[in-house]
Amino acid sequence: MNVTVIGAGLAGCEAAYKIAQSGYTVCLIDCKPAARSAAHKSDSFAELVCSNSLKSDVPDTAGGLLKAELRMLGSLCIRTAEQVRVPAGGALAVDRELFAQKITEQIQNHPNIQIVCQTAQDWNDEELTVIATGPLTVGKLNESLARRLGESLGFYDASAPVIDAASIDNSKCFTASRYGKGQDDYINCPLNKEEYLSFVQELVSAECATLHDFDKRELFDGCMPVELIARGGVDSLRFGPLRPVGFTDPATGKRPYAVVQLRAENAQKTMYNLVGFQTNLKFAEQRRVFSLIPALAHAEFLRYGVMHRNTFVRSPQELDKYSRLKRFPRTFMAGQICGVEGYVESMASGLFCGINAVRLLQGKPLVSLPPTTMLGSLYRYITSFAGDFQPMNANFGILPPLVPAVRDKAKRKTAYCERSLSDLREFQKDGQLN
Repeated sequence: MNVTVIGAGLAGCEAAYKIAQSGYTVCLIDCKPAARSAAHKSDSFAELVCSNSLKSDVPDTAGGLLKAELRMLGSLCIRTAEQVRVPAGGALAVDRELFAQKITEQIQNHPNIQIVCQTAQDWNDEELTVIATGPLTVGKLNESLARRLGESLGFYDASAPVIDAASIDNSKCFTASRYGKGQDDYINCPLNKEEYLSFVQELVSAECATLHDFDKRELFDGCMPVELIARGGVDSLRFGPLRPVGFTDPATGKRPYAVVQLRAENAQKTMYNLVGFQTNLKFAEQRRVFSLIPALAHAEFLRYGVMHRNTFVRSPQELDKYSRLKRFPRTFMAGQICGVEGYVESMASGLFCGINAVRLLQGKPLVSLPPTTMLGSLYRYITSFAGDFQPMNANFGILPPLVPAVRDKAKRKTAYCERSLSDLREFQKDGQLN
């Protein structure tokens, strides 16, 4: 085998597929179906754990830009996501079971990929390897990483509950996308001021599940549980996941005081998840408190929200700009374990590692993408950040400033995207990725 890839999540599948498509053989090691982590429910590869949304697909957003770059680079996961997408306004959301199933089939049926079902214990740092075991790396491999790298850092991730569509009170909600973007893909559950204040009061006093070795300082802001957001102030949710801007309640003709959004979990729209409601509340408390939302008074919970522990390496100290371990230059790291945060960011890192693994096999210089691209700037951030490093997701704040500066916010975002895609096209045209 030319390359060993450990982990068949989003990053591992992207890396393995890219290498295999380039004509090289891959040994893909994954514990499924013999074993699963605490957060996984399926035997399929590329399982989406927390949400079925890959976030915004609008061209002039950070998430939309990263997806556009991945399309240009030939991403397996983005192509598959488009085949199984479900309506979600400006977001790219998928039927998660179909998504994982299709990715698994393409990986299993690829002639250059050999799948080995086992829990990896360690890796051979003299052989070309991509470690893509995700934020839930467990057992002896986690111990080996900690031993070889000196330390790994833990944080916690949270997932939102899913409810039965038939149990939603349709007389107390309305369908619409924020600012009319999309095809009324979200179910919106309005709350008046009295209802909102009552909900917040119960939420902040609700009982949470016990987490072992939990330290709030390790919690990544992008996955902050809704109850912790609420403790930041009575209006914190109204400026966060319950923000009402961009909506008009047809029952009143006015903007609601607060809005809870529900997003389709599958193509049949029989299940919906509570957008932004990652939580660590006990199951009974989730049922009690979330049922205070008028449209969800009789909601049937198909899956409760949970929190699980994640780990990642200190990338600025441990990784070079090609996503290799500095101490072991034939070992790449991809996915959330390398310090990127989010589904699409994990896909991107896997593809990036696959590109450079192929170049290493071809005897060509490794590449780092232009810093004006979202993926290039993301890697620049995670490998050079000075200070208390935390995982990073795609956002315009990590891109180099525009020259000359653009004052208008909407025009500035468009300019960022146009510059990024133009520079990536030139990078490809110059043969940098051949």
